[in-house]
Amino acid sequence: MARVLIVEDEARIASFLVKGLRSHGFASEVAGTAEEGLARALGGDFAIVILDIGLPDRDGFWLLSELRRHDQALPVVILTARGTVADTVAGFEGGANDYMTKPFKFEELLARIRARLHDSRRASKEPLLEVAGTTLDLRSRSVTVGGREVELSAREFALAELFFRHPGHVLSRAQILNDVWGYDFDPGSNVVDVYVGYLRKKLGAGAITAVRRMGYRLEKSGW
Repeated sequence: MARVLIVEDEARIASFLVKGLRSHGFASEVAGTAEEGLARALGGDFAIVILDIGLPDRDGFWLLSELRRHDQALPVVILTARGTVADTVAGFEGGANDYMTKPFKFEELLARIRARLHDSRRASKEPLLEVAGTTLDLRSRSVTVGGREVELSAREFALAELFFRHPGHVLSRAQILNDVWGYDFDPGSNVVDVYVGYLRKKLGAGAITAVRRMGYRLEKSGW
């Protein structure tokens, strides 16, 4: 039975989550503060964390940052009333695997939890992805280019993982944004292009090719 850590200070919401998850075969524990949540996340055998941002002692972004310093692999789904673009981006940049705003539908949250657990299990079974002499270690979230380790941000790594799972395939901007950032594509946004640029600088200028009017492709060789 997968164990879920719920970091939520509103007792009503926490109780609702515990009951809902129990009915679908999950065991849950609740932490009401960021400090308690961090201690439990680092000390317990949890499969996933559901994290509120508005906590009474420190905000959830602090907890996420501290958690990612010690554990890159534990999936985190942010569940919060704070739904601005800035907050959403901060959550993903900080290493969250998903981001939902309150009020929410439990069925959608459950689907996202299952999807993130599936991703985690896949990373455990297939810990290394390699293309053109560059290796992604999905457990340690590290990247090695020609024997040299390169530091990627959480979003850069997520984008690299998407490309490395589909080498030689053209991925549209809409697909990339949906898979990596988790929200609908804004035709006026250039965030995909910006992050592809970041990856090119770190992986190699020839690693990713722009395909006009279609998207981007990770080349299988010739970096």
